Amino acid sequence: MRCELCGKEDRLQRVIIEGTEMMVCSSCAAYGKPVAVPKRKVPVSIPSSKKEYYGKDIFEKMDKEIVPDWGKRIRKARENRGLTRQQLGAMIGEKTNTVAKIENQELRPSDEKAKKIEKLLNIVLFHDVKPAIIKKKDVRGLTIGDLLKKDE
Repeated sequence: MRCELCGKEDRLQRVIIEGTEMMVCSSCAAYGKPVAVPKRKVPVSIPSSKKEYYGKDIFEKMDKEIVPDWGKRIRKARENRGLTRQQLGAMIGEKTNTVAKIENQELRPSDEKAKKIEKLLNIVLFHDVKPAIIKKKDVRGLTIGDLLKKDE
């Protein structure tokens, strides 16, 4: 490669000359300050505790989902306990606006927040998910005869 300062073909070094980083030959390098070459990043190995999650079905452990009327349940339980949105928000660490949006079902609470609300208001917000069963039919390919029968 050629020096960016003098054009000489040589082994180049990375230096800063008058605020500009340049690739220059060894003789031109005296005009600047050398730049430390960044070390290459070493690939990070995945801790053994997390290895079990890779390569597996991520939905395997998802056996519960939030109920469809979670907002109404939260509002009703809050009102039955005589709490304001502001008080409930303070108890779960959320703003009053956030509690209002959760009750209006404009914002779904995180699973952790929903579990906290469940515990505080003594309500149920999650139900079990039944695994879908897909029945396989004896599927064979479509033949020309099948196409001709459809036209009749």
